[in-house]
Amino acid sequence: MAVLSLLLREIRHRAGAFTMGVLAVAVGAGLCVALLTTSRAANREAGRLMRNLGLNVLVVPEGTDVATYWATDQSDRDMPEDAVRRLADSPEISADHFVATLKRWVTWRGKQALLTGILPEYPKKGATDKAPMGYRIEPGTCIIGYALAMALDVQRGDTIDVLGKALTVERRLLEAGGKDDVRIYVDLHDAQEMLGLPGRINEIEALGCVCYGDTFDTLREQIERVLPGVHATELRDLATARAETRHMVERHAILIEALGLVACVAWVAVLAWLNVRERRREIGILRALGFRGVHIAALFFGRSALMGIAGGALGFALGTIVALHCGAGIFKLTLSNVRPAYDLLAPTLIATPLVSLVAGLVPGVLALVQDPASVLAEE
Repeated sequence: MAVLSLLLREIRHRAGAFTMGVLAVAVGAGLCVALLTTSRAANREAGRLMRNLGLNVLVVPEGTDVATYWATDQSDRDMPEDAVRRLADSPEISADHFVATLKRWVTWRGKQALLTGILPEYPKKGATDKAPMGYRIEPGTCIIGYALAMALDVQRGDTIDVLGKALTVERRLLEAGGKDDVRIYVDLHDAQEMLGLPGRINEIEALGCVCYGDTFDTLREQIERVLPGVHATELRDLATARAETRHMVERHAILIEALGLVACVAWVAVLAWLNVRERRREIGILRALGFRGVHIAALFFGRSALMGIAGGALGFALGTIVALHCGAGIFKLTLSNVRPAYDLLAPTLIATPLVSLVAGLVPGVLALVQDPASVLAEE
């Protein structure tokens, strides 16, 4: 009880120094909590931004001339529409967001148009938290590309005739600078009816695993086991951009957290050393009065532990507030998912006293080894 009483009195007597130590720990802990909280949102935001670049896995029917496909953006072969369900329902496939497509170049009002029939994506079996990708097109409606709409003066709400089927223009796409400018997107079943290919598709797109390294060969083998004979291709530029961006975000967060932790430890260590230096005379008197080294250690390390606990609790609160406040201005697409990381509270309250003890280890040892007679002789 004497040691505890001395510890509490020392904290009250040097409240300013103790408060500075608590703030040092709080800044370090708050920085780590804020970065860990926002890095989760950053990963989700990066994933959403990269996902918006498009799907990065292409599956075309058996016998497709790949060179011709890349030249024309369509396969002259087809496969059953059921193929997309078989892929999505296969647990071994390391991909999701499966979209069945039927594409054909057609002549419409004297212009070449890429008629593209799609369905809403077929969800990966068991996946319930994936936001859908791509367009959702109601039967009897269409989405028209910028170049076609401008050349033929097609407006939203117009009714147009494509291959004998009346379609209402749901909207016009913005200029994209590619084949999307000459597309006419329709519901897949409407496209099958218009092209006389009921129940058939000629392409499946999917989103492959966001992994770093050459993993597509494994995914290709998985796809070809489920659908023998098809040709699976990775859109490598998209896949690489997604993986490298995700890893860049993760590495940057780790670097900032490490720098914050080092700064926190250094600050606490300096404060602990100044505390020992300031109290040399007190330590000498306590040793002369019979206090053993273990008592002196309890005073210094107990102070560091209390500093760590108080700083950890304050740091968690400050870090969470900063993350929520900054997240509102940074993460536009995933703002609703920026929330307090309560799972970090317990690790924070455990880690901060340990960090404080490590930071105060050298000053504490110096306090233990100093000779009380030499200290008192200086006075």
